[in-house]
Amino acid sequence: MHFIDTTNAQRRDSLKGFFKENADRIVEVVHLVAQAFRDGKKVLLFGNGGSSTDACHIAAEFVNRFLIDRPPLPAIALNTDPAVLTSIGNDFGYDQIFSKQLRALGHEGDVVIGLSTSGNSPNVIKALEVAKKGAMRTVVLTGGTGGKMANMA
Repeated sequence: MHFIDTTNAQRRDSLKGFFKENADRIVEVVHLVAQAFRDGKKVLLFGNGGSSTDACHIAAEFVNRFLIDRPPLPAIALNTDPAVLTSIGNDFGYDQIFSKQLRALGHEGDVVIGLSTSGNSPNVIKALEVAKKGAMRTVVLTGGTGGKMANMA
């Protein structure tokens, strides 16, 4: 039990530190997303592996609810349709599975959130580049130092 208690305490302290160090950035993202929803825009999220699951969870919280009942908010996780993912991967390459969807579904002013633990996922980077060219607002969620994605938000 000591191991579990210690691990939980370390996670709690780590989260506290993260939120303390990044409070301004978090508030900025919250305002960006809220303004996009007020303007009739949507949030598009994507990532690989565990980041894919995180993208799905975030989109679900927007579409359904989080803590309070409220109207649904437009959010889409681009990693949820296996037919789209595998057809793009097969015909054009795995590095284009998100960027091609952004060209189809993204519009100027939408908020695009790319997730990557390493910050170096080629398909996420390519999609963020497409988002910038399409005048979409970009947010990146990464681990460590942020990798190549650190300056793409």
